[in-house]
Amino acid sequence: MSATDGLRIYLVGGAVRDRLLGRAVGERDFVVVGATPDDLLSRGFQQVGKDFPVFLHPHTKDEYALARTERKTAPGYHGFAVHADPEITLEEDLQRRDLTINALAEDPSGVLIDPYGGLADLQARVLRHVSPAFAEDPVRILRLARFAARFDDLGFRVAPETMDLMREMVAAGEVDALVPERVWQELARALCEDRPSRFFEVLRECGALVRLLPEVDRLWGVPQPAKWHPEVDTGVHVMLVIDMAARLSPDLGVRFAALCHDLGKGTTPTEILPSHRGHEERSVDLLEGICERLRVPVRFRELARITARYHGLVHKVDELRATTILDLLEGADAFRRPERFHRMLTACEADYRGRTGYADRDYPQGETLRRLQAAVAAVDVGAVARAAREPRLIPGHIRAERVAALKTAMRNRSLPC
Repeated sequence: MSATDGLRIYLVGGAVRDRLLGRAVGERDFVVVGATPDDLLSRGFQQVGKDFPVFLHPHTKDEYALARTERKTAPGYHGFAVHADPEITLEEDLQRRDLTINALAEDPSGVLIDPYGGLADLQARVLRHVSPAFAEDPVRILRLARFAARFDDLGFRVAPETMDLMREMVAAGEVDALVPERVWQELARALCEDRPSRFFEVLRECGALVRLLPEVDRLWGVPQPAKWHPEVDTGVHVMLVIDMAARLSPDLGVRFAALCHDLGKGTTPTEILPSHRGHEERSVDLLEGICERLRVPVRFRELARITARYHGLVHKVDELRATTILDLLEGADAFRRPERFHRMLTACEADYRGRTGYADRDYPQGETLRRLQAAVAAVDVGAVARAAREPRLIPGHIRAERVAALKTAMRNRSLPC
């Protein structure tokens, strides 16, 4: 006897949506109607957590949830009371979902169940809320923006009434109640989409970006020199950069570093615009604030920090003296952590190519620094230390040998020494 025999089970949500869109189906989630927790436990299902009636299949480990409703009890993400009962219908369960395209189900024979117009919205490429209950959960704003990024290539747009509802939620302070970990989780997922800039565009349009990431929101309208930035607007530039980072690398750290590399331009004194002297260190300070507030993992923070601090020097490597290049390499910890240094160079390439008209240009600076780093890393610092007559002279000798190695490598590439 199968573990699911006799149960009324429906495939729901993303698996149905993605199949209809012709996309690969990942996780498969199921809703069980007319059953109790004991019905599933007696069949070998394993309950997940205590707050939601969700169970893992004893063999496939797919998620099976009892049909349920949710009721808002307090502001924010956690303020919900969940009610699961055998009398709850599939339509009632689907009604609590965020978007019509996610409120689709299939019975075991493959018949589509679509009580809220999800198929029509899929065909029209519209992201629309299922019911006014959308406003009860501020995470849904982030999820919708993420779906806009995920399906950007298909031309999905946000329904006007849904955008209006999100604006009302922001005005009511709902997004201010979001827990940091969930904001970071949704931000990280959005950065992993093929066109992450769409996520930020939607958040900006509904007013949520200024509440969640004011450091990013203030970049729009800040001018840059047209000579180097034909797009001029810093906010537009940063969006081009994160999309370029998505094109260059699947690495979330590279994409987060691309997002944060120019934060300091939003605080440049107006009297020196469009110049942005000193924006690198201001970017580092603002980055630290975001990472503290959203509890960003250390590995992402560290990569973003060195990218913000050194991207300007990386772009100008062909103009730098050997001692300055060594300062860059040592400051970025390129000898102890070469892999992270290479990822920083990818983020710098995204910055360079994330400008109007620059997308298909070469970025030789990255390759130059990779070769220079390898040349200096080849210096046998152990032998240098052993040859030093006094311990206090060892750091100076090591630096001198590294500078000499740099100069040799730079001469071989016809760079100024």
